[in-house]
Amino acid sequence: MTLNKSDIVNRVRETVRFKRRHKGPQLFLFPELDCTFLSRKRSAEIVNTLFETIKVALAKGEDVRIVRFGTFQVKFRWARKGRNPRTGESLILKSTRTVRFKASTKLRDKMNTPHS
Repeated sequence: MTLNKSDIVNRVRETVRFKRRHKGPQLFLFPELDCTFLSRKRSAEIVNTLFETIKVALAKGEDVRIVRFGTFQVKFRWARKGRNPRTGESLILKSTRTVRFKASTKLRDKMNTPHS
C-alpha cells in the first residue's frame, strides 16, 4: 500500500474529532454525536502545514524528530570523483545534502511484530 498526501488528509479527517462545547438535550441520548469532524479543507491545511514545517527545518539543516515514529536527518556528502557507467569517463560529482530517515525503536518493533 502506498500512501499519498490525499490519503493522509482523509485519514486525519476520519480520525480527528473535537468535543462540542455546548451539549444539547439530544446529545445525552446519543453520545456518539458529541463530536465534530474536521472539514477536508481544514485537514488538508493541517497536513500541508506539517509537511512545510518539516521542509523548512530540514532546509535549515536541523534534524526533525517525531517521537515513536523516527528522525529525519540532513547529511552532507562531499564532492567526490565518479565515473559515467556508460562511457567510463571520469567526472567530479558535486557535494550535496541528502535527507536520511531513521525509524524509532517503537516503529521498528511495530513493523516486526506479526499481524494476527
